[in-house]
Amino acid sequence: MNAPNASGWKPGTPVEGHNAMSGPDTATGNRALMLEEPLLFEIGHIETTGVDLPEPKDGPNRLGGFERNEPIGLPGLSEPETVRHYTRLSRQNYAIDLGLFPLGSCTMKHNPRLNEKIARMPGFGDVHPLQPVDTVRGALEVINELAFWLLDLTGMHGVAMSPKAGAHGELCGILCIRAALEARGDAREVILVPESAHGTNPATAAFAGYKVEDIPATPEGRVDLEALKARLGPDVAGVMITNPNTCGLFEPDMKAISDAVHEAGGFVYCDGANFNAIVGKVRPGDLGVDAMHINLHKTFSTPHGGGGPGSGPVVLSEALSPYGPLPFTARTADGVVHLVEEENADEFEHTKAFGRMTAFHGQMGMFTRALAYMLSHGADGLKQVAEDAVLNANYVLRSLEDVLDAPFGPSGPCMHEALFSDKGFGEGLSTLDLAKAMIDEGYHPMTMYFPLVVHGAMLVEPTETESKAALDQFIMALRSVAERAKAGDETLKTAPHYAPRRRLDETQAARKPVLAWNDPAMA
Repeated sequence: MNAPNASGWKPGTPVEGHNAMSGPDTATGNRALMLEEPLLFEIGHIETTGVDLPEPKDGPNRLGGFERNEPIGLPGLSEPETVRHYTRLSRQNYAIDLGLFPLGSCTMKHNPRLNEKIARMPGFGDVHPLQPVDTVRGALEVINELAFWLLDLTGMHGVAMSPKAGAHGELCGILCIRAALEARGDAREVILVPESAHGTNPATAAFAGYKVEDIPATPEGRVDLEALKARLGPDVAGVMITNPNTCGLFEPDMKAISDAVHEAGGFVYCDGANFNAIVGKVRPGDLGVDAMHINLHKTFSTPHGGGGPGSGPVVLSEALSPYGPLPFTARTADGVVHLVEEENADEFEHTKAFGRMTAFHGQMGMFTRALAYMLSHGADGLKQVAEDAVLNANYVLRSLEDVLDAPFGPSGPCMHEALFSDKGFGEGLSTLDLAKAMIDEGYHPMTMYFPLVVHGAMLVEPTETESKAALDQFIMALRSVAERAKAGDETLKTAPHYAPRRRLDETQAARKPVLAWNDPAMA
């Protein structure tokens, strides 16, 4: 007899939205090792707790008026129930440790376990930002050494280590530009953003108080240099450009763009999210870049996703370095690394800082991982990272361009990512249908509908960490689904068929999310 649980659900009862797949129903609702997992509220009871606690002894109330005056409403679970619940949920996540993660413009690369081991070493894993400086000299050495590598790889003059993510780094760079312009009494108010730039660029410029104007792309997917030059003027503070850009293409006119912007009195911000494609091969400072953030999780293999922990150091040109934020590290003639703060900024001739980006020094764990990655690769290894990343992306592009439309394929090789479109799909079929079918093939979908300059865009970035065998299997799966889409296979519209849940109404979920659990017995 199948007894109901706390919410009245009986094992074996079909779950709404669950994929039945093929074969008979099971008594548990499970499908072999694909386990059906209810909510915490459906497992436990709000009347019980997972542990036995003694009744508190009589005594004075020390809660200061903060005692709970109504039930908390959370279910009580034992330790095995709790561990099994979250372990089962984790099995339904796709991760880079399970297979190729083809998200374009995100660089979902392998995180070497060596980095993780180093980051957990005593003195790194347990360091606290409020410790006296004399007790964290080793940590400051790590920050300073990483800063040196970033400057060496980019050919820039200074670096702000404290920004906590790519978008945070963008803001840091734009605030440096604003501070430099204000210092010379120049009230410029426009930032130019090419169509092929990352979507956070215009948001950052607007957040910093600038008006944003776009610059069109050429048919080859690059910045229209003549259109940019025509728009430059005394009101333009700078340009925010992504190179390699979001179409997966290198901007061959980058130096000419920088020269034109500088001649007009502005500054050049480069989005460094795609630095993985050029690390060790191209130094942005040589191209005239004034500021560029570097996503350590994308280029230097620190953890990525889940809202953090992010880290987005910003390298700065000689013109912007004086305005970089505090704190930062600096080595004196005696070889000692110091932390430069407001109280000692005069000693290091850094009195023009626009302020702070964060309370402390940045993400120590990410700094440690990134430096371990750099030192284990060396200069030649980092150069090979870029070469292999570009090779893998072009292998994907050329292996699929006969079955998927590659809008910029004819204009030459791509950089770190291959861009396709939904052109040629059967009537009524879209990029979304192909992406959902890739779930059935065992892959997380590629980036969809981005960049916006390509209709039905599909952006694939294999990174350098995938073997040819892994790429061949992915290509085979994508080719199969693409052929079905071109043939008008109607079953694609209902994919995925083998995932724990069927296709969800994502629009409805975004507009009307259900954020609280309501006991159906109380309805």
